[in-house]
Amino acid sequence: MDKYSISRRHLIRAGTALGAASAFGLGIAEARLQEPVKKATPPLTATEIAAIDAALGKKGAYNEAQATHVVALPRNDLQVVVRGEAVPIPLGFGGWAAFKNMQEGGKAVFMSDNVLTEEEINPLIDSVEANGLEVGAIHNHFIYEQPRIFFMHVHGTGSPEDLAQRYAKAISTTKISPANQPKPNPPSKTAKEIFDLPGLDAIVGKTGVVNGPAYKYTVGRSDLHITEMGAEMTAAIGLNTWATFVGTPDKAMVAGDVAMLGHEVNPVIRHLRSSGVEVCAVHSHMLAEQPRILFLHYLGRGKAKELAEIFRGVLDLLGNVPRSTHGF
Repeated sequence: MDKYSISRRHLIRAGTALGAASAFGLGIAEARLQEPVKKATPPLTATEIAAIDAALGKKGAYNEAQATHVVALPRNDLQVVVRGEAVPIPLGFGGWAAFKNMQEGGKAVFMSDNVLTEEEINPLIDSVEANGLEVGAIHNHFIYEQPRIFFMHVHGTGSPEDLAQRYAKAISTTKISPANQPKPNPPSKTAKEIFDLPGLDAIVGKTGVVNGPAYKYTVGRSDLHITEMGAEMTAAIGLNTWATFVGTPDKAMVAGDVAMLGHEVNPVIRHLRSSGVEVCAVHSHMLAEQPRILFLHYLGRGKAKELAEIFRGVLDLLGNVPRSTHGF
């Protein structure tokens, strides 16, 4: 086993870390944030959804339960290598744009994650600013990738149609725009043919989604009520923890993101590192969300089911870590 693989020993150590965390038991419920009363988010209308799709030139998916419309923006033009191994774009090199109404005020909020090479960063900043939108974050999600890939979070407020039109104009000359993207090559096998999906689901306790050769879990923070720019931040608009599996059952790669409160960051880091998973970044995605949320990106290699056990350990920590004396 090389030093980047996941072993049985790592899993035992991870289990020990989780056991120690659970020993705090009775104090956990008292340490959680008290949620304010949630206000219903007004749904987007069919006309608004159609206007978003028309502006971006691609049909999105409306999540009725979260009142959010999402348009996927993969970078199918890229050929990415991680540690010398070619990886599929669905591992984590796909962007998105999401739209939902504010809880009050009659306006909508737009958020997006844009996948960029180094030379594309500053031209997009200029275009975003010129079109009345804002940059929320610029950062890496991976390490050891070639070419270097960065991610820019862009947001704005206004009417759904106006936001979509401004964003479409901002990305019109970039490879982010669906109009400038090649169609993806069909995979030789899909994740359904590669992995034991029921087995992975049983370990994680969730059901994932097949995207070509990749299998992805996306999990929201239903234990928290998070707002930004007057809108509720839910999984569909980017407030989520995820894990994407590619490769084979015995030689898999997992990449993902963990959405955490400040006091959860280091327990999650300790769990991942004791399990042999590499931490790639810790950063914010938004500017003024309440409560503050930090995101950790990670990369692991090993047997798919062992990686799934580690991801399940991450999920078990979220919402169950006692608050530290640092006041996070």
